[in-house]
Amino acid sequence: MDQLKEFFTNYLLVSAFFSWLLAQILKIFTGVFSNEKLNLKKLLFSSGGMPSSHSAAVCSLCTASAIQCGAGSTEFGITLILAIIVMMDASGVRYETGKQAKVINEIVKELFSGRSEEVSTGLKELVGHTPLQVFMGALLGIGMGIGMGFAMGIV
Repeated sequence: MDQLKEFFTNYLLVSAFFSWLLAQILKIFTGVFSNEKLNLKKLLFSSGGMPSSHSAAVCSLCTASAIQCGAGSTEFGITLILAIIVMMDASGVRYETGKQAKVINEIVKELFSGRSEEVSTGLKELVGHTPLQVFMGALLGIGMGIGMGFAMGIV
């Protein structure tokens, strides 16, 4: 029973989870304002969009580890490197992959235009983030890491 309590009161874990959750919830509102159809499943459980939930989670984890373990700790070093890799991947490789998927989907659509059956490659176009989405996710994560520290009595 003590291990279960420790799991749910783990500052780093709780901070990262709630940062991810808040970012996903915020995507509902930012998606509606950017003229996307209101699709709760897509907005809550998909990647891409504003703010980056990946960036929010890893920045919250990194912030929490700095607060709890110190900036000179191994935990902070590991979470900082993880955060940098995740954010670079989200705004680099994954963002470019989404742009390529969009072009491929358009090419396939045009190649098969005029046919009676609907053609879809099924390639997901929203897989990465713009630098602004990553930055806003990072700010959200840092804020949540600090806020959860206060809420849990760590700070």
